[in-house]
Amino acid sequence: MVLVFALFGASSAASSHSRVETPSRVIAVGDLHGDFEAWRNILLASGLADSEGEWTGGDAVLVQMGDIADRGPDSLKIIRDLQRLEKTAPVSGGRVIVLLGNHEAMNVIGDLRYVHPGEYVAFTDKRSKRRREATWRANREAIEAAYAALDPPLDADQAKARWFAETPLGMLEHRRAWKPGGELGLWAAQLPAIVRISGVLFAHGGLSIERSTESIDAINARIRAAMEPGEAIDRSVIEDPLGPLWYRGNLLRPAADDMRMPIEEELAQILAHFGAQRLVVAHTPSLKGITESAGGRLIRIDTGISRYYGGPQSYLELIGTRAIAHTRDGDGEWQSRELAAASLEAAQ
Repeated sequence: MVLVFALFGASSAASSHSRVETPSRVIAVGDLHGDFEAWRNILLASGLADSEGEWTGGDAVLVQMGDIADRGPDSLKIIRDLQRLEKTAPVSGGRVIVLLGNHEAMNVIGDLRYVHPGEYVAFTDKRSKRRREATWRANREAIEAAYAALDPPLDADQAKARWFAETPLGMLEHRRAWKPGGELGLWAAQLPAIVRISGVLFAHGGLSIERSTESIDAINARIRAAMEPGEAIDRSVIEDPLGPLWYRGNLLRPAADDMRMPIEEELAQILAHFGAQRLVVAHTPSLKGITESAGGRLIRIDTGISRYYGGPQSYLELIGTRAIAHTRDGDGEWQSRELAAASLEAAQ
C-alpha cells in the first residue's frame, strides 16, 4: 500500500509535502471529544500501543480523524499523547496523522461554545488565579463598559462578578494556547484537512463537489492559511458548510437540498477527481457503529466514541483492499466485521 499525503508546518510529519510509505495496515479513529480512556482502549485493542501507551504498531499508519477537542475534559491529554506518538512511531516505521476537525478549528477562531470545563482546568497552573486578577485589573474599564451596555446594564460590582464567572481559571491560558499563533493554534494549523492513503481519502466532515475542484495540497494550504495569526486573515473557509471540516452531504441531505446531485453521483465524481476508490469520514455520529454505503466506497467512522455521546468505542482497520470495522460491545468485548470490498488497484 502506498501512502501519499500533504502536510504543512513545522512538525516532523510536515517536513515535506508528500511522503511515500508501505504500511502493513492503516488504523482510522473517529471523533474522541476529550475521552482519554476511550482513546487508550482503542490504541490497545488495535495493537498500536501497549498498556503504557508506547507504540507497538510497527509500520502501521494511524489516522485520527479530528475532533479531539470539546465536549470532554481530556482533549489536551489526547493531543499530548498523539504528539508523543508522532515522534516515536517512525522509529518502527510507523506514522501518526491527525486530521483537522471542525472543533479544533473552532477553538482556534475563539468559538468556545462546546469547551468542557475540564479542558480549562487542564491549563491551570499555580499562577492562574493571579493571572486572572491581573487581566481583570488591566482591562477593568473596558469590561465594565461592555457590561454596562447590556440590557439590562450591570453595575461595576455585577460586572466583576459576571466576568469572573464567565472566565474560569485556565480559560485565559486555554485561549492563549489555542489562538492563531498560539502553541496549539500552530499545531492545529499544520494538520491536514484531507489525506490520501493509496486509494483511500480521509476527511473529517466530507468532500463536496463544489470544494473538490483543486488538489489535496491546494485545499490543505488554503485551510492552513485561514488559521494563521493576523487580524486581516479571511477565516471563512474553515467555517464553510461545504468544506471538508463541516460537510455532511456525503451522508445526509435535508429535504430543502433537493437541487444537489444525488449522493452516489457526487461521491463518484469526487473519487474520480482524486483518483481514489474510497472515502472515509467522521464528524456525523452513528451510535450503532461504523457504517458503509455506496458498495463500500464510503465509510463513516464517528460512532460517538466519547462519554458525551455514549456510543461504542470503535476503529477502522484497512489492510490492502480489506476494510474491517472493530467495535467494542456492551460487555467490553471487541467485535470485528468485514466491510464491502473495494478494488483499489486502479488508484495505486
